[in-house]
Amino acid sequence: MVTPRFSGLASFMRLPVLDPAEAADQVEIGLIGIPFDGATTGRPGARLGPRAVREASTGTRALNHATGVAPYVLAPCADLGDVPVNPVDTAETARRIEAFYRPLAEAGIVPLTVGGDHFITGPVLRALGAARPLGLIHIDAHSDTDDAQYGGSRLTHGTPFRRAVEAGVLDPRRCIQIGLRGSMDAADERDWALAQGMRILTMEEVCARGLPEVAAEARAVAGEGPTYLSFDIDALDPAFAPGTGTPEIGGFTTREALHLLRGLRGLDLVGADVVEVAPSLDPAGITALAGAGIAFEILCLLAERAAARA
Repeated sequence: MVTPRFSGLASFMRLPVLDPAEAADQVEIGLIGIPFDGATTGRPGARLGPRAVREASTGTRALNHATGVAPYVLAPCADLGDVPVNPVDTAETARRIEAFYRPLAEAGIVPLTVGGDHFITGPVLRALGAARPLGLIHIDAHSDTDDAQYGGSRLTHGTPFRRAVEAGVLDPRRCIQIGLRGSMDAADERDWALAQGMRILTMEEVCARGLPEVAAEARAVAGEGPTYLSFDIDALDPAFAPGTGTPEIGGFTTREALHLLRGLRGLDLVGADVVEVAPSLDPAGITALAGAGIAFEILCLLAERAAARA
């Protein structure tokens, strides 16, 4: 309340911007952009997601009215800038992402990432799960467990969780996917995930059971071990998030998404992301606004957990 939210440089949640190399002794939660959509198989534009979510997030305030969590009081937070991606080289970008996140993991900084297409989650998991496999709560319209797409490409936004399980950085028995719906390229993407022990809650099952039951099952699957939370904005119905590369009708409302996230309080979350915001596909900016609101809700989860660890 010193200067209006529409003034000054736009950073995530109006937080200070720090060089990651200087953040180790100052920050517990780092917000990071990965402006890359070179692995998307649908409509492009998510490379502009971090910038748009930064802009939209300047309207967020200091206190979560529903949970009472004041994240900046519970944990020191900062905007750590963007990963220096290579927009024309997916494999090189994967290496750069992993190299960016490994020192953060070693320093105990919990990353909250804004993408970028969902490919970016794979190398983040490789960095955070290097010491031990993680659990996963994955909220999305799509499973992202394809083996390959378009002539054998194995690094796309439709393959990150399959690659992460194969790399040993995800424990599939502690992975749950929530909100899946729509058509699929092939049955293998879902059959493979189920065969590994991953739990899938389709949108139809979510609607039949209700959000409290769904959140309870997510908590049970993730258990008490270290867990990563990944939220694809296309989990929302396109009425609430039209600016995304692969929209699917029949999804969550923004209100339902917030209630679902609040049901995950207390989990041992060691990182999270919000991905697939493509602002050029939504001139009204409601998708970026949704992304910023969801990122703040996740930040509250991370901050509450950071305070519990202290």
